[in-house]
Amino acid sequence: MRTLLLIILLAMQPVTGIQADAVNLYQGEAVVENKDAGERRRALPSALANVLRKYSGLRSFEEYPQVEPALGIASSIVVSFHYRSAGIVLADGTEAEELRLVANFSGPEVDKLATNLQLPLWQPLRDPIDVWVVVDNGVDRRIMPVEFDYAWNVMGDAAASRGLPVEWPTADEEGMYLVDAQVLWGGYTEDLGIVPGRGVMIMAARREGLEWSVRSNLAYRGQNWTWRSQNIDLQAALVESTHQAADQVAMASTIAASDLGAWLHEITVSGMKNADEYIRCLDYLQKLSVVSQVSVVSAKPGNVSFRIELNALPQYFEDAVLGGQFLELAQDRGSYVLVQ
Repeated sequence: MRTLLLIILLAMQPVTGIQADAVNLYQGEAVVENKDAGERRRALPSALANVLRKYSGLRSFEEYPQVEPALGIASSIVVSFHYRSAGIVLADGTEAEELRLVANFSGPEVDKLATNLQLPLWQPLRDPIDVWVVVDNGVDRRIMPVEFDYAWNVMGDAAASRGLPVEWPTADEEGMYLVDAQVLWGGYTEDLGIVPGRGVMIMAARREGLEWSVRSNLAYRGQNWTWRSQNIDLQAALVESTHQAADQVAMASTIAASDLGAWLHEITVSGMKNADEYIRCLDYLQKLSVVSQVSVVSAKPGNVSFRIELNALPQYFEDAVLGGQFLELAQDRGSYVLVQ
């Protein structure tokens, strides 16, 4: 315990919170015809709009008419850019290459712009979602059929454009998955063994007459949603379901502009038996998106008091902690117990 207290005393300086690397809120993309400077200037506002969509979780800015004129500052706050080619599937089923401008904008300037526009903030620490697709073509039901690989790519692109981290299941050497297609068809996300810190989405697609119908079930941070999308084109129906997933997760995760700011919050954590557990606790607190800085106020055997600088109301910190698997609320307000 003496070693634990020594480490804590050495860590009394404030530590800045660590943001997730999975989502770069300040990088946006836009389609361009070529690499000419004029075309780049034309596309930069669209790339900035992409940044604000990822930042806020909003699919469109219909309720924020002030956003479009504000995009005119894009050229003055871009800090770097490059180009990349992306494969796309055209309406006739043929494949083509699309040139995209990838622009990185100043983080402080984007923060200031979002604040001025009163946009909500979707915290950058976002749990990845494991996406399963099972397709019924009228003959059989198959998991992630290889002939639709192009659709998974387009879905991944749509998710990335919204800042929604998604991952795909991996088949074995024979192309098989260790999951029963009937479980997926039923949308039983709970039967997939949801891992803390990850979401699960099942999309069950079936042709109904001339249209494809996609039923989606999403489990994320203790919440569950179900919806349907229909389209004559399977890819379009899957992409729409991907956007709806981003809508649901963002709606459940964003912080209203009126709740953003700077607050000091003190908590006490008990149950730490050694230095490793203290380090795990400190690392956990630093990685919460709502946390800007962490300082140690005092320490005694088994208990450490932290002063935490928040970028949103303390309610969001409490929701983040109670929605995880690391700390449990004790009887006294502001007191938590380390989960062993």
